Amino acid sequence: MPPLFNEPTAATGQRTVIVIPARLASTRLPRKMLLDETGKSLIQHTYEAACRSRLAQRVVVATDSVEIESAVRAFGGEVQMTDPQHPSGTDRIAEVAVGLPEFDVILNLQGDEPEMPAEVLDAVIGCLLAHPTAAVATAACPIREEVLLHDPSCVKVVMDGGGRALYFSRSPIPYPRLWDPAWLTSDSPRFWQHIGLYAYRRDFLLGYPQLPPSPAEQTESLEQLRVLHAGLAIQVIAVDHRGKGIDTPADYTAFVTRHRGVSPA
Repeated sequence: MPPLFNEPTAATGQRTVIVIPARLASTRLPRKMLLDETGKSLIQHTYEAACRSRLAQRVVVATDSVEIESAVRAFGGEVQMTDPQHPSGTDRIAEVAVGLPEFDVILNLQGDEPEMPAEVLDAVIGCLLAHPTAAVATAACPIREEVLLHDPSCVKVVMDGGGRALYFSRSPIPYPRLWDPAWLTSDSPRFWQHIGLYAYRRDFLLGYPQLPPSPAEQTESLEQLRVLHAGLAIQVIAVDHRGKGIDTPADYTAFVTRHRGVSPA
């Protein structure tokens, strides 16, 4: 798929750290960070995926769990304990960023994304470096299945002509008042799925905990809407990877099957 916007080029002199927020509590898949049916814990798979980035100089797990801390140290990863009272993963990452003043860009990679390609990580990092007026960069991919438009777990994003996010929603946006199936196969995609991967500028991230939640954020339960409500720019880059986080037992079973190189039944 050709890029929607100009390919980013990394600015020189900018240092990037990938921070992976990881909590032990999870409703749909208990203790998922420590599941290890592949021979490695889920958090180790995600850590190793992050280490494949060419643009990041360091990877750190941010957690409030002693068990996760021990697991990360056991496989030789870097981990930092954080306040268990943080209301969001972004707040947790901001705490870690305070102690890493040498880094200009902080990439937020969720701990349940073990299959995130290095190319996508680097695309988001490069996107932020290439757009100095953006506070945040993220990624999106075309939606090619109508069912995803109506799936609230599939977050949609609408961008302006320069690739800046206008709005994120769990509802279909833009709303297809007169439906045309060709929109799902068009070379100029009409609908975009947001990929929950963020690169933050350090100054923005340190100030994030002071930003008040917005009504849209509280309505949609989408944290990124707080950034738009504050009038800050989120730059979006198109990628060719939809990504599939591990949220349910079925997701994990499918991941284990893929990891073992066996096609699902």
